[in-house]
Amino acid sequence: QLQLEESGGGLVQPGGSLTLSCSASGSIFSIYTMGWYRQAPGKQRESVATITRGGSTNYADSVKGRFTISRDNTKNTVYLQMNSLRPEDTAVYYCNADITIITTGHLSSGDYWGQGTQVTVSS
Repeated sequence: QLQLEESGGGLVQPGGSLTLSCSASGSIFSIYTMGWYRQAPGKQRESVATITRGGSTNYADSVKGRFTISRDNTKNTVYLQMNSLRPEDTAVYYCNADITIITTGHLSSGDYWGQGTQVTVSS
């Protein structure tokens, strides 16, 4: 069974920093694009940042210059370094990954989500 486990959320003051981590475990053949999404109360889930297996990144305009996404392919882990946090960054942050798993007799590709981790930016 494949799992995406997130960690690193919490409460931080405006201007502060947090680092989120998300590790994939299970019968993994390969992980392609990984990313972070967020959903604030009453709003739709939105993409924050994505990174390909080769390291190409993409960021939402609202976080450019403040957030950095990275990954360690040897650990099947993606990170989100968040600096200069603002109250509007408050949301549940979800990890997402495009993963091919090994099942009985074949490979199976799918889009997987973590359970979410709360980030609250408040004084």
